[in-house]
Amino acid sequence: MEYYCGIDIGASAAKLAMIDGQGRMAAKARRHSGVDYAETARLCLDDALAAAGLAQSQVRGIVATGYGRDNVPWATGRMTEIACHGKGAYHHFRQAMTVIDIGAQDCKIIHLDAGGCRTGFKMNRKCAAGTGAFLEEIAYRLNLPPGELNALAERSTHEAPLGSFCTVFAATEILEKIRAGVKVEDIVKGAFRSVVKRVVEMDIVPGTLVVTGGVAAYNPLLVGLIGEAFGRPVLLPPDPQFTGALGAALYALETAEGGV
Repeated sequence: MEYYCGIDIGASAAKLAMIDGQGRMAAKARRHSGVDYAETARLCLDDALAAAGLAQSQVRGIVATGYGRDNVPWATGRMTEIACHGKGAYHHFRQAMTVIDIGAQDCKIIHLDAGGCRTGFKMNRKCAAGTGAFLEEIAYRLNLPPGELNALAERSTHEAPLGSFCTVFAATEILEKIRAGVKVEDIVKGAFRSVVKRVVEMDIVPGTLVVTGGVAAYNPLLVGLIGEAFGRPVLLPPDPQFTGALGAALYALETAEGGV
């Protein structure tokens, strides 16, 4: 049997999805992107092959996407994150939708029609506010692992709003709130709300709403706040952090079949 890979090299994490000829997930792997994207991608491929018990000769196509897609010289193709996140989301939810992808360095809003074709998209400005980097900075200022933010925010009883969207100014504001005795969990929930506000101001979001990316994968409370802000339920694909990698793998499959 032949297999197809998608490699999503993000600014923070590299994700690889391996699918079979029917589009079914066979294996996946994740590593920190590091400074050598090609080597990280290679290690992810090795991890996935080992997990699935496959030889590389069985992999017919490899499509790279994400921030570091041009740094994977042995990929057989490359696609943008916009295309791949749309493709991956539509694979799970075959309907018109708006996809919100919150990554480490950027946030994307992607509009798809009922056939899965992209009808428009928006990206955030070149600023860390509204992204995973913003939350990582908040965690650093609070001396917390980023993975603990969601559990803390869920305990909040008096959300402490942040007046600044700017990551640098928000960090200063957080220090002032700590000095004033504001509870850490209330500060964290306020930071989550700040991310949501930046997403809301990016674009009009009609219809079914799907959220992807690492921030969604690890912060379900934030996903709930997005749904609250837009006034509708949010759909999460399985393994939302791997949505872009899955989309890239699906493009590799289509290319092999002569569809792209």
